[in-house]
Amino acid sequence: MIPTDNFYLCTMLSITLKEETKDLHAALEKVMIPMIKDIRASGDYIRILELFYSYFGGLEAKVEAVTDLHLPDHHLRRKKEAIANDILSLGGTLPALTPDRYLPEMNDKLQAIGALYVMEGSTLGGLYISKMIAKQLNLRDGESMSFFDGYGEKTEEMWNAFKSNIDRQVDRQEEQAIVIQTANDTFKKFKSWIGLKTTS
Repeated sequence: MIPTDNFYLCTMLSITLKEETKDLHAALEKVMIPMIKDIRASGDYIRILELFYSYFGGLEAKVEAVTDLHLPDHHLRRKKEAIANDILSLGGTLPALTPDRYLPEMNDKLQAIGALYVMEGSTLGGLYISKMIAKQLNLRDGESMSFFDGYGEKTEEMWNAFKSNIDRQVDRQEEQAIVIQTANDTFKKFKSWIGLKTTS
């Protein structure tokens, strides 16, 4: 339930987003973390990367089609290319992108920001995940970890810059509600996509 009182009206978007998406974020992690912990061979890792490549790649394509998105460093925030590098370095092949019907609706900058919040937020736990996978597969530091390594030492700096930017762009209650809805849809549909691909 999205709050509608005066406190919500003056709360920064990034703070509200964290609170309003935490349940679906946790539900996605409950599915994804066991898969990561169960990695025992490069093929296991490739299959996880394929899930991210197809879904995040599909999301990026939809974000790129949004013409009113204003993020000065958006050209630095590409996930699909990093995931592709990891898959190819491990000898895998790139899967098709997730079809539009399995992705959240995205027609304007507010919906794009909601999807980007999920993608950018994925960098925060990436450094921990990359160390865990490297240990499980006995990989050298940083090897085939372009995606999970995020922005390296600049990960927190890039995350804070992203939050500051969206906080400045979106401060009206009705606009925040759209961003939150899309972020939640992004989490929910990614979980559904994982279920579809791992049971088919």
